Amino acid sequence: MKENERKKPLIALVTNNDDDVYCFRKEIIESLIENGYSVLISCPYGEKFKLIEDIEYIYDDPVIDRRGTSVTADAKLFFHYMSVLKKYRPDVVLTYTVKPNVYCGIASHILKIPVISNVTGFGSVLQKSGMIRKLIMTLFKISFRRSACVMFQNSTNMRLAEDSGMVKGGRMLIPGSGVNTDRFPLIKYPDGGDGINGGKVVFNYIGRILKEKGVDVYIEAAKKIKKKYPNTEFNMLGFIEPTEIHYEKELKELEKDGIIRYLGSQKDVRPFIALSHATIHPSMYGEGMSNVLLESASSGRPVITTDNPGCRETFIDGETGLLFKGGDADSLYNIIEKFLSMPNEARAEMGAKGREYIKSNFSRTIVADAYLKKIGEILSK
Repeated sequence: MKENERKKPLIALVTNNDDDVYCFRKEIIESLIENGYSVLISCPYGEKFKLIEDIEYIYDDPVIDRRGTSVTADAKLFFHYMSVLKKYRPDVVLTYTVKPNVYCGIASHILKIPVISNVTGFGSVLQKSGMIRKLIMTLFKISFRRSACVMFQNSTNMRLAEDSGMVKGGRMLIPGSGVNTDRFPLIKYPDGGDGINGGKVVFNYIGRILKEKGVDVYIEAAKKIKKKYPNTEFNMLGFIEPTEIHYEKELKELEKDGIIRYLGSQKDVRPFIALSHATIHPSMYGEGMSNVLLESASSGRPVITTDNPGCRETFIDGETGLLFKGGDADSLYNIIEKFLSMPNEARAEMGAKGREYIKSNFSRTIVADAYLKKIGEILSK
């Protein structure tokens, strides 16, 4: 960073995964720089950082065990944040995901640095055992109560935080992380049949290979559909979480049997969305706001998903996508059958309507503008 650039207000963006930086926060970072701010990114290094090499920022590489419960590791993370914040003294800190929200949030409060916290979802936290859940929610309360603003990605999470006394100050509802509708433009819908006759019908699961994301439901429905509708294809894109390594063997066996195509983690999902007829997102407990659904719908693909928070907001049932009961493989099977019974022209029209719905309600520009406005308000004080 040039010596004179530190004269600009410094905004720290703190998260836990390079995918989060590149796929969901890139436009916010660019907007901050375009509006005269310098940026510090604190996030464990990953391959996606190579895709933002043209952006000038200060980089911090923390060690975060995202799903671990080690007190020692979390204490080290907290003191790491204390050290980084003391060194750079950012003017405002933006935090995302559980551990940055908690530990960087608390460190910022101690150092009297304003924080804008972003709740990317309570789903996995609410499924923890009693004591662990209570501890995490208490830590959220300690952090969020002193935040300058807490941004929620869906109204269910916002109500939960309000009812539990988790937030006392500013709060705001934003449309998830939003989606860059230029990066995910309307893509020509592929030809397709009914799963038996005509062209192949392709479904995508895009996300981490994780039980709570509903991968077991997706696999069970795929097994049943493939028996009756052999001209269908079920893809899975995403990395296998270290805690879920058993899926590696299972997916290999399913691939041998011709049921699932496991395509691993992909730097760019757009070519795979282009070849698909629909995206299935079987989230068990909900999201902050599903970026997978936003990106797929922006590309003109119908979405098939659950009535869980962060999923139901992204589509209109029967118009831009189809709803099934979360955690129920039979319900998903029935909805896939319904989708296969639709003429391909009707599927394409459903996708086109989804694109318009996303453009009107979930553009990433809305999210970037909300951050710029709130940062401006904080700095003006």
